[in-house]
Amino acid sequence: MLLWKYVLVSVKPPIPEEIKKLTVTDIATMGGLADSLRDRLEKHIEIAPYTMPDPLGDKDDCNYSIIVDREGSNRIVAMIASKKDPLPQLPWNKILGERLIKLQLPKRDAAALKYEMMPKDTNNFYPYRRASRIAGYIMFAFQICGQH
Repeated sequence: MLLWKYVLVSVKPPIPEEIKKLTVTDIATMGGLADSLRDRLEKHIEIAPYTMPDPLGDKDDCNYSIIVDREGSNRIVAMIASKKDPLPQLPWNKILGERLIKLQLPKRDAAALKYEMMPKDTNNFYPYRRASRIAGYIMFAFQICGQH
């Protein structure tokens, strides 16, 4: 008999009201998971050491997603704005492992979550490069926690 290791479960992105309910333990967990995620991502992309203005403007050309903790989908570990240019896909299953999930979001929902987590209007996202060109922007939970 074949046993499946993973069970597909529909996970919905959190709403801003759920972010308001995070505990100190949740925020610490998010920061630790974000730091680990960054280490795994850096094996596949180059993350700039400086932040840039938020890509959530009227004229951006990005697809938005969040990385959440499988054990609590209100724990947002990172937010990603990927340029729509066709680049080879990252090996997300390997990067995320068993603990994290990547969820796509409309820009409106991504903006609402971003402003709940990081109300500052500018310079929240690190640009990241693949094949020597900017492929998108990423914001990590450790920025919220003040760990870095």
